[in-house]
Amino acid sequence: MTLKDLEAHFAGALSSSYGREEAHAIFLMAIDHLLGYKRTDYILKKTELLTDRQWLQLKSLLTELQSGKPIQYVLGETVFYGLPFKVNPSVLIPRPETEELVEWVLESTALDAAISTRLRLIDIGTGSGCIAVSLKKNLPAAEVFALDVSQAALDTAKANALLNGVDVTFISADIRQFGSGQKFDVVISNPPYVTLQEKEQMLDHVLDHEPHLALFVSNEDPLIFYEAIADFSWNTLRDMGLLFFEINEYLAKETIELLKAKSFTNIELKKDMQGKDRMIKCSKGTAV
Repeated sequence: MTLKDLEAHFAGALSSSYGREEAHAIFLMAIDHLLGYKRTDYILKKTELLTDRQWLQLKSLLTELQSGKPIQYVLGETVFYGLPFKVNPSVLIPRPETEELVEWVLESTALDAAISTRLRLIDIGTGSGCIAVSLKKNLPAAEVFALDVSQAALDTAKANALLNGVDVTFISADIRQFGSGQKFDVVISNPPYVTLQEKEQMLDHVLDHEPHLALFVSNEDPLIFYEAIADFSWNTLRDMGLLFFEINEYLAKETIELLKAKSFTNIELKKDMQGKDRMIKCSKGTAV
């Protein structure tokens, strides 16, 4: 079997669940992981014959994918903001829109970082640690903290900090009961925000494999974590400190109203690359 034949085999097996474009992307991830071939290698080596061992490995991987298990969990790894991360079913698979949130934080703190201000940042609901680790990697002088209620998630995040050679302070706590005497310059969070009503529209490979604890909130109180994190931020942010949220695109207005009611200022809503209302930045302090 050639690589081109293999790509057709992947497309036939996965297109009904993922669509042809995503099935091709999954195929490229598979050959990169098992063969070390990038996209350009595939283009140049389409007619290359696979060894029996390579075919068996890729066939086994495809069988797992056909069960609905996401490619990142099958491989046990992914890339986020250009960095390697270990992932497993105890943590969400990092999304591209969260990379945009990290980029916004870095842009917003660039001046402070440039003048050697020792920033203190905390990532709430860290999961795989993708936000905290990426921020620390790009802001090496900053103190970065990461909090999660799941010990399994924290274990994964700690492994990712080690993998990327960064020092992050991890905290095991539920933000709804957590108090801190410390002060921070920046609070960042991508908390659970998918309502149970929206759950019905989600793909099976997300519902069956990714941790519901990190995804879902009730229809009756969908902003429960935003309220808890806003209260925490008001009590712990320094004057003019920044709060960043990834949000539910359908609850942007309600999230903004919540932040206004809690006296946050300079509230800015930002769309992601797909044009969806996805991120909010605000300040603790006087509006400018």
